[in-house]
Amino acid sequence: MELVDLYDENRVPLGRVAERHAKKGQGEYRMVVHVCIFNSLGQLLIQRRSPEKTVWPELWDVSVGGGVDAGETSRQGAVREVSEELGYDLDLTGLRPAVTVNFEGGFDDFFVVTRDLDLQGLRLQKEEVSDVRWVTLEESLDMLDRGEFIPYPPSFLQFLFEARGSFDFPTK
Repeated sequence: MELVDLYDENRVPLGRVAERHAKKGQGEYRMVVHVCIFNSLGQLLIQRRSPEKTVWPELWDVSVGGGVDAGETSRQGAVREVSEELGYDLDLTGLRPAVTVNFEGGFDDFFVVTRDLDLQGLRLQKEEVSDVRWVTLEESLDMLDRGEFIPYPPSFLQFLFEARGSFDFPTK
């Protein structure tokens, strides 16, 4: 059972935990994270969600995403998710989310970084990720139009591409 910390609408911790997928009470929210990894060519690393996923199976998504476990900060959750899903140790020391998106059930922190990763060297978590590849903004928008990508607003994907390099440290 995955436990998450609960927050109020102002993101103040309530001092309580709940099961990740359980219905939350009124005024209770959880935290999730996404990590958008770009390369030095300006391409975004995307992942194809595993067919076993209950939400959006086999659709493409940004590099990494997942729930923040109870006791973790969003940065710690982001580092853990990258390690679990891609088998890559990402250092986010000192980095804050580029943007936080409020959704019905909580807060979604998006970290935007630039790293030239060797896709062959990644160790994909098969329960979560079935494939990875690099795409340009135009390719991601075409995939979105064809229904192959999680239904982000096109302007949000464009924002992520434009945010590249604005909220990151230099490429390592």
